[in-house]
Parts: sequence; structure tokens; C-alpha cells
Amino acid sequence: AVVSTQSTGGSCDFKCRVFSAALKEMSDKPQTSLWMPKLSKFGTLLAEFDSNNGWVHGVKFSPSGNLLAWVAHDSSVNLVNSNSLEKVHTVLTSNLPYMCLLWLSEGSFVTAGHNMSPDLYYASENGVTFGAKLDVKKEKAASGNMSAMARFQKLDVQGKAETEGTTLETTHANCITEIRAMESANNKVTKFSTSGKDGQVVIWDTESICSAIAGLKI
Repeated sequence: AVVSTQSTGGSCDFKCRVFSAALKEMSDKPQTSLWMPKLSKFGTLLAEFDSNNGWVHGVKFSPSGNLLAWVAHDSSVNLVNSNSLEKVHTVLTSNLPYMCLLWLSEGSFVTAGHNMSPDLYYASENGVTFGAKLDVKKEKAASGNMSAMARFQKLDVQGKAETEGTTLETTHANCITEIRAMESANNKVTKFSTSGKDGQVVIWDTESICSAIAGLKI
């Protein structure tokens, strides 16, 4: 990920790093920032952060460039504020590891990965907190008070076995590997897409998601 004159990346050594991306050849003069108090040559290491016990899968700057978030293989979500580089805010989730993330606004970002669902997180000066699972659980049709004999007769006619407990409750059927912004308004992403190992590309509308999940704000 690149913001202005800084770039960032994560690797298998459990580290997330920020480098200088300043180039003299740029048409606009490189600017200093909290990440780079004084201009440094291209490739200079500006900051380095430990990522607990997992290699880094995805990392991105917030729209302003002041916040840096990354996800790692230890199922962690991490956040650093450029105002206090010595403090890494970490949330160790109970989910399978995330693979990617996308900032929806300056205060929120969405993650996704082996859990097969995009999840919302909120970012602030106080750290990072979980917001909601955005792939809302699909409602199952009620079976009513059908008797055992009636259920057997129905299955016999349909020629298939009951699949309760084996049906996925997510839109994706495998790991999500990428999230991309599609539309934005007022400095917020209003529509984004996810793609994964199941071969699907799914489009998510934030307004529709907020309508489906009571009290959700993005």
C-alpha cells in the first residue's frame, strides 16, 4: 500500500514495515509526515512493528494516511496511529485468519479471509474494535411441526436427503482473497467487491448492509 511518500508491507517474519517512497523525480515535492519527520531517500525504513505470532497477509493505510491497519495469520487485527508509533493496538479474534482488508472511511475498515465473510472493524485513537459480520445469516425456512412420517414422505417424493447442518451460511464458499472499492461518496466507500478461491466475485452495498443490520453505522 502506498500513501503520498510512504509505502508499507508485511512479510513472513511477522513484521509490518513502513518505508520511504519519496522520489526526487516526482512532479510534486515530497512532503514530510508523522511517519517521515524529515525527508528520507527512497526505500529507507521508517517504522517497524511486530505482528504477534503470525505472518502478515494484508496491510493498508487509512484514507488520510494517519492510520495503518494490518491482518495476520494468527487471526489478529492490528492498528497503529502515526501520532503514537510506539503503540500497536491488537485484537486477537476467534475467527479463521483474515487475508485482506479495505478502509471504508477514516474510522472503519472491512476485513475478510478464511472465514468467508467480510467483517467490519472500527478504528479510533483508542484502538480497534469489532463492528459486525457483514454477510448476515440467511434465514432458514421454517419446517413447522411436521410429523416424522410426513417428513419422510416429503423426502421420498423429492428424492433427496435433508441437508440441515451442512449448508453454508455465507455467500462465499471458500477463502476470500481480495477486497476492492467500487464506488465512493463523501470520502466513504459505498460499494465494494470481494473475490475468493470459490471463483465468485460478490458486490456489497454499504447502504443495503446497514439496512439489514440494525444499528450498524459505517
